[in-house]
Amino acid sequence: MKKTLTTIALSILCLLSFAQQDVQYSMNTFNRLSVNPAYAGMNRALCATLFYRQQWTSFPGAPKTVLLSVDYGQILNGGLGLTIDQDQLGFEKTLKAKMAYSYHLPLAGGVLGIGLDAGIIQKSLNGNFISPDGSTSNSGGGVDPSIPWNGFSATTYDVGFGLYYQTRRLYLGLSSLHLPEQQFKEMNKKYTEARHYYLMAGYTFIMPNPTWELTPSVLLKSVASSSQLDANLMLKWNKIVFIGASYRMSDAAIAMAGVEKPVDQKKKITAKLGLAYDMTLSNIYKQSSGTYEIMLGFCYKIKPDGLKTSHQNVRFL
Repeated sequence: MKKTLTTIALSILCLLSFAQQDVQYSMNTFNRLSVNPAYAGMNRALCATLFYRQQWTSFPGAPKTVLLSVDYGQILNGGLGLTIDQDQLGFEKTLKAKMAYSYHLPLAGGVLGIGLDAGIIQKSLNGNFISPDGSTSNSGGGVDPSIPWNGFSATTYDVGFGLYYQTRRLYLGLSSLHLPEQQFKEMNKKYTEARHYYLMAGYTFIMPNPTWELTPSVLLKSVASSSQLDANLMLKWNKIVFIGASYRMSDAAIAMAGVEKPVDQKKKITAKLGLAYDMTLSNIYKQSSGTYEIMLGFCYKIKPDGLKTSHQNVRFL
């Protein structure tokens, strides 16, 4: 019994420490749009990516997340993007939907994106939540009055801003999401969405055998009061097969693998599939079987038509 209570206490502390953090992804190098609106259209293609993440498998009430991101380049002097994600953690559910625009500016042999996104956040709590001692909304005594047993649902607007620079081998991004730090209010219940900050960077090295590429990258996430760092290393063969490893501070060691391959004869459409597994390093590992993540995506490469011109021959007026 003592062991069980200790596990529950440690788990609650861990959940609270990330309570105001956006969802974190293991294959974050394929998910730059959701944390930086300036990334929209940087691939100069129509791209769509779908993520499914099952965190802390076998842990009761563990987070489950689905995310869809779509972006399109070469439009309005930049790119447009759309991100929709839904995250469920125990009795709490969060839905986010936002549109992004990035203005692209040629700079020092690369492209600088200046991006803004706007959308909505909907947060709800299920009134049928069962507490660790078995208390429910219908069980009477022993219920913490601060828990919204009748449920809770509220929606507000959201705004984010970002800068993103890339060359053929280097990328660097800086962004801040949830700028207004909006509050969700319903009667006497209130929840504040903390402002988030992100810093990302990566560089691709060409190996002695040019069919191999090595890309180290980092993603720093912060809400000012607490921060989290992901350090990643990815090896790609022939621009098709990739394997990688990551370390998330005091949280998880991550292994990933996948393929990215053209699927038509003209090589204008590229599909990708990725799988990742997080081995939990915190005390939750005693109750969890780890975290699984699946990524599916495609890109349609945009090739603008050549400029059509006409000429007059002075011999034929």
